Amino acid sequence: MQPISDTSGPARRKRQAGGAGADSPDFITALARGLDVLRCFRLGPRTLGNQELARLTGLPKPTISRITFTLTELGYLRYHADTGKYSPGHAALALGFGLLAGLAIRDLAKTDMTALAAETGAAVALGAFDGDAMVYVEAIHGSSALYLRLPVGYRASLDTAMGRAYLAALEAPARQALAAGAGIARPAMDEAVRDREATGCCFAIGQWQSGINAAAIAFSALTGEGLFVLSCGGPAALLPEAVLRERVAPALKRIAGRLSGG
Repeated sequence: MQPISDTSGPARRKRQAGGAGADSPDFITALARGLDVLRCFRLGPRTLGNQELARLTGLPKPTISRITFTLTELGYLRYHADTGKYSPGHAALALGFGLLAGLAIRDLAKTDMTALAAETGAAVALGAFDGDAMVYVEAIHGSSALYLRLPVGYRASLDTAMGRAYLAALEAPARQALAAGAGIARPAMDEAVRDREATGCCFAIGQWQSGINAAAIAFSALTGEGLFVLSCGGPAALLPEAVLRERVAPALKRIAGRLSGG
């Protein structure tokens, strides 16, 4: 009796972790350029024209014109004839919601985040690193009185409690390179590392925005989805430094322990 043959076609190469980036033979430059264009539509201007997109990406305007035409045809951009500019289309929205719907750590964190927000009256956020910033994948606000209500999708700079917590969790070479690129002074980064070693958390006491304090902790998700940061922040009157260090930081550490399986 002949063995059953595999008719599924040639074996696929296994993708290696990491990689050579743009130097890899598997890297598709045209696709990368299209994604670069989509990344320009972050929180900020609602519409962008080809000239603005060319300036933001550094790509030639004829290339941008072909990319925006293609993305519009596929539904990832919408063209506004009255202004000659573009905005994200519904297909782009579906990509984001597809990620959120499949992010298991987001669901696991929600109960603890809601409880901490209710206890403190502050804003509690879960974020992940994305290129040059921390992007919120969940955000819960403990009080309707909070005047700074940052939504899911918000991009926090690396010079925030959330950003510092992420950087402090990295190996020194990677941390130093990202911190330098973000313009974070060495003393500030050293302080963040010391805070993490002492308390597990990093803090921003009015540095990101005057009158706003926050604490944050980085952890590796027990779901295997990577490194995330949990933060709690709000007005200094609500979260003075002593409260952050004595009450909020221990609470964040307990939650991070559960979410990391520690």
